[in-house]
Parts: sequence; structure tokens; C-alpha cells
Amino acid sequence: MSTAEDNKRRAAQAALPWLAEHEVVGIGTGSTTHHFIDLLATHRGRVKAVVSSSSGSTQRLQAAGFRVVDLNEVGELPVYIDGADETNAARQLIKGGGGALTREKIIAASSRIYVCIVDAAKLVTTLGTTFPLPVEIIPMARTWVTGRLTALGGRPVLRAGYITDNGNQILDVHGLAIQEPLVLESQLNQIAGVVTVGLFARRPADVLLIGGDSGVQQR
Repeated sequence: MSTAEDNKRRAAQAALPWLAEHEVVGIGTGSTTHHFIDLLATHRGRVKAVVSSSSGSTQRLQAAGFRVVDLNEVGELPVYIDGADETNAARQLIKGGGGALTREKIIAASSRIYVCIVDAAKLVTTLGTTFPLPVEIIPMARTWVTGRLTALGGRPVLRAGYITDNGNQILDVHGLAIQEPLVLESQLNQIAGVVTVGLFARRPADVLLIGGDSGVQQR
């Protein structure tokens, strides 16, 4: 029986053909994406440069010999490869377990094709049932935003000792069974002090590659 890491590597391997030859591509953050970066390191000539979603991924990419550039230099990207903490059958996602949700959402919005790579355990019927929803907030708004999230039925917990690459804090919201991801994403985006919500429903993945015991399923 395959381990979670085996399945992550399978999904990462399946994403390689989606890379545009000699283009600047977007690369995300997280354990599955780390597998993708390691695989991509054996094909460095295929990409011209990379836009990275986090300082951690940037360090890994640079160590592998890739040129990392700012998104402002390139504009629209042909493809973005990243993982997720949860996904439903509609390719709507919860992201932000690694803390890079804001930059991930920007890069996803700037990409023509978003390829999401996950292991089979990340596929759920209802988002929010196994993983808390990360919400990046301006620090001075923590109490205010916590109250609003609680009123919506969530249980927000400050990610202790963690500061995002943008200098902000993260509230991980437990107890939400997200029946209408599009509605909730819009609702949370309107709370003053919220920078980004880890719901990727308005901009879901275009391609979902799910690594499992029997191989990779594409949705």
C-alpha cells in the first residue's frame, strides 16, 4: 500500500507534462510542491524562470538552480503548479496550511491554467471538514475579525508564533462545513482586516491531479 508521500510524488510527476516549454511558470508551496520542485530540477532547461509563492519555495528553487523572478516582471503566467490542503470534486480548494495563501491566490489569478497536485486523502465531499480554513489578517484587526468569524459559526485559532511573508497573522478557522464555498469566500473577503481567505472557489483549479494507490486520477 502506498504512503501519502508516494501519492504526492505520483501527483507531482503527473504535473510535469503541463509545463509550457521555455516559459516562466508559477510554483506554489507545500510538501507536494516540494516533490514537484525536486522532480523539475532534473528538467531545468524546460522552464525559463519561475515565480514563487513563498520564501521557502524560493530558497528550494534557487538551490536547485532555477531563476526566480517577480510576478510584476512577467504579468500573466501560462501555468501554475501548486498543492492544496483540501479539494472537493468541483476543484474548489482550501489552501494556506503553509501560510502562503495570499501569494498563492495572486499567482493563481495571474495564471491561464492552474494545475493542483494532491494525494488522495485531500479529496473531500465538503470543504472544511478535515482541515481548518486559514484566513490571513492585519494584526490590529485580530479581535474584530475573530468576532466576525465566530458569529459565522467558526472557531478561529491564532496560528501562534507565525508571521506570513507579508508581515501578517493567520487565523485557522475550525468547525466550518462549507456548503457554499463561493458565497463564503465573498462573505469573508468583505470583513475589514481580512487580507486573504484560504478558499479558492472563485478561482478554482483548472486541472486536479490526485495521486492514489492505483496511480493518478485527473479531474
